[in-house]
Amino acid sequence: MCLGIPVQIKSITDPDKMLALAEVKGVRREINVTLVSEPAEPLEALIGRWVLLHVGFAVSRIDEDEARITLELLAETGAVEEELAAMVPQ
Repeated sequence: MCLGIPVQIKSITDPDKMLALAEVKGVRREINVTLVSEPAEPLEALIGRWVLLHVGFAVSRIDEDEARITLELLAETGAVEEELAAMVPQ
């Protein structure tokens, strides 16, 4: 289905390629943060932030409450398991 799923940025893995390590519910994946980076701030400012992940790209910043609510709704519909499975590299 490929919904957006909230993930938390844990570290910057390759600043030149705009890549970061993100995690949700124990699942970690390298993601592209180009769309959520701000030119005036260092990439490290994203560490700890929640973003909405879609097909490997962080597409928007969200706050922790929005992330929690979205994850709860996805869990209620059963979609969270499908999205977590999609995060695992093939």
